[in-house]
Amino acid sequence: MLSAVTDLGSIESTVSKNLPVVSINQLGLCLSRASASVLNLNCSLILLPMCRTLLAYLRGSQKVPSRRTRRLLDKSRTFHITCGVTICIFSGVHVAAHLVNALNFSVNYSEDFVELNAARYRDEDPRKLLFTTVPGLTGVCMVVVLFLMITASTYAIRVSNYDIFWYTHNLFFVFYMLLTLHVSGGLLKYQTNLDTHPPGCISLNRTSSQNISLPEYFSEHFHEPFPEGFSKPEEFTQNTFVKICMEEPRFQANFPQTWLWISGPLCLYCAERLYRYIRSNKPVTIISVISHPSDVMEIRMVKENFKARPGQYITLHCPSVSALENHPFTLTMCPTETKATFGVHLKIVGDWTERFRDLLLPPSSQDSEILPFIQSRNYPKLYIDGPFGSPFEESLNYEVSLCVAGGIGVTPFASILNTLLDDWKPYKLRRLYFIWVCRDIQSFRWFADLLCMLHNKFWQENRPDYVNIQLYLSQTDGIQKIIGEKYHALNSRLFIGRPRWKLLFDEIAKYNRGKTVGVFCCGPNSLSKTLHKLSNQINSYGTRFEYNKESFS
Repeated sequence: MLSAVTDLGSIESTVSKNLPVVSINQLGLCLSRASASVLNLNCSLILLPMCRTLLAYLRGSQKVPSRRTRRLLDKSRTFHITCGVTICIFSGVHVAAHLVNALNFSVNYSEDFVELNAARYRDEDPRKLLFTTVPGLTGVCMVVVLFLMITASTYAIRVSNYDIFWYTHNLFFVFYMLLTLHVSGGLLKYQTNLDTHPPGCISLNRTSSQNISLPEYFSEHFHEPFPEGFSKPEEFTQNTFVKICMEEPRFQANFPQTWLWISGPLCLYCAERLYRYIRSNKPVTIISVISHPSDVMEIRMVKENFKARPGQYITLHCPSVSALENHPFTLTMCPTETKATFGVHLKIVGDWTERFRDLLLPPSSQDSEILPFIQSRNYPKLYIDGPFGSPFEESLNYEVSLCVAGGIGVTPFASILNTLLDDWKPYKLRRLYFIWVCRDIQSFRWFADLLCMLHNKFWQENRPDYVNIQLYLSQTDGIQKIIGEKYHALNSRLFIGRPRWKLLFDEIAKYNRGKTVGVFCCGPNSLSKTLHKLSNQINSYGTRFEYNKESFS
């Protein structure tokens, strides 16, 4: 705390108004400094979850051997949001504390300690402190920038106008510049001559410090009545000693330390952004575009030196659709040593995907149309960034995995099924429960060929229990059009209605006693909450369920 506020403050306010005291609201100063420390910490931590390339490297390079620790990397987006909310809360506390400080600086102006007071004279308008000083003006600008970033980060704004979100969210560079200037104003100061002017000085009439008895001092200098209950100086200050000195206190502004907090994470983030810009600067070559039923489009492409693991995702950026907007899509086909082709499936929902589809597919496209490779020169330029890690990479690291998809949420599992179709032996996985719930019977055609090939592969290898496929049709309209002879293997695995999750978990626990089952979900929030709740329940078979959920960062 400020050394100018003496340890005998309560005595001084009672005994004499002539003692050197700076009457500043100490609570406001404490809150402003404490909240500033929390803000510095969160401003440095909030950048780390956005280093997605670094997180993907840590996950895939086995630098983090513990599966439990790797699962924490999946919470990067949640951690980023938590830091943002914390910054908003403590910014409010910080602003409120400084408003109180500005008022107290003006009202309680003291000529004895001019260096400590931000006001220039008594009853100075506190608004001048906010708009004519470096800390005040930069603080106001930071509040405005933070307000824009908060409001534009809401779901409604991101969905309706992504460009607004993008522009305002990148104002964090301006925010950090203002933050660095904010602490350079020298508002908070510390005393430099504590030895010659220690806290507790009550007199300035000698050239050196010494200890004296307060009763002697009061008898010599004060003739005012003592507080009620005290008749003599001895009763008021029994056995009390205080240092006195003649030298005036000297103060100096604190050395700004905010840059020490944010420089490391900011440099790391800038280095990653530069690396990602260089990596994604070359457009991909689109091989084919396939239109699937129920407004789903598949894009197959190649790119030199592109490598990815099953379960990872990429972001697509098409300048012809939007100069800034990009969206994450899970890889449904990963490149391997024998083939360089990779692909994604897009659900046509929203203006971005609609414009993207119109650029890639002619208006007269039917249920299935494959555009030849020679026409790729007419495609718009398409850039990708990634791949980035996701929790579905862990599905191959469990001995038993339960994969649950809702509608287009099947895409994260498509690359895993494609990988098992190529070669399942290198992986730890020995049993896979695959549950897919759709409203429309035609939606199963997205990956019906893949499911049939996978089923036939394991039957031919005499491992029919390796993959347990269950398809659920939540709506019965069009059931007469079911799949047909081509997909006969899937007919016996198609059920009407929704899964009975409790019975399903009990059955899996019974046949996998004492094992750890990885639960992976990509679908509606209601489905995710149900599976999360069941995964946390204890069963009588000693089977443990570990829940994982897709969450794009």
